[in-house]
Amino acid sequence: MLGTMDIIAFVPTRNREKARPFYEKTIGLRFLSDDQFALVFEAHGRMVRVVDVSSVPGFEPAPFTILGWTVVDIVKVARGLQLKGVKFERYPGMQQDKLGVWNSPSGAKVVWFKDPDGNVLSLTES
Repeated sequence: MLGTMDIIAFVPTRNREKARPFYEKTIGLRFLSDDQFALVFEAHGRMVRVVDVSSVPGFEPAPFTILGWTVVDIVKVARGLQLKGVKFERYPGMQQDKLGVWNSPSGAKVVWFKDPDGNVLSLTES
């Protein structure tokens, strides 16, 4: 039923003032609007709502990836983000290269980074 419908991504933020430049300028999503509930962006035809959770008591970001992108050249994209100040995460027990890219058993390459709220985002090259 929903398999043919457009999907909307939701990302929590406690700080809209830091989230907007990160999602718009640093990672390059197209800003659409700012309403009382969320900053709204477009990513390759899909809506991404960066939702204000500043009023949620005790909110903590999830310790796992909540939003990711499939890319053709992970090293090129990661280096471009690195030039914009993005720092890539390192995880104990995972063999990651100097940039932070992990080669999964399936052959996919993955790198993780965080937004200003600490949400984990990723890039994947299959």
